[in-house]
Amino acid sequence: MGHNPVNHPLRPIYRALGALTGAYLVLFGVLGAIVTADEGLFGNGEDRVLGQETNLFWSLVCVLVGAIVLIATVIGRNSDTVIDKYFGWGLLVIGSYELGAIRTDANFLNFSISTVVVTYLLGLVLIMAAYYSKVAPPEQASPPRQARERQSQSA
Repeated sequence: MGHNPVNHPLRPIYRALGALTGAYLVLFGVLGAIVTADEGLFGNGEDRVLGQETNLFWSLVCVLVGAIVLIATVIGRNSDTVIDKYFGWGLLVIGSYELGAIRTDANFLNFSISTVVVTYLLGLVLIMAAYYSKVAPPEQASPPRQARERQSQSA
């Protein structure tokens, strides 16, 4: 798509944000798995990890998603942009579902409002990292905005 930036000058920062998001998911998942290991896979206890409620299933999902995001960031070659985009949108969908099901029996991931907010934020950071970390050969990338503006003013 032509409107998505390619070879953005701040690409390393966006990749680092994607990697930090993956690392946070792994940390949250590991701590959550340790804290909720005795409650069963879909337990609905009051256990809090890093200020969020969780259960063993959501903790394992976070470890898996975070590990995949980290591996894709290390591999690079635009695989991180694809992974970050899909997992970012996936986190937004999960957060939206859990927001609607938060005080019902359908809250099988044991979310609280703080967990929904953090899930939304992590999803948005992954989407942002996906859209600004794409790389392409210089001949395929359009010139930066400033160069395009100079060209249009001189014409």
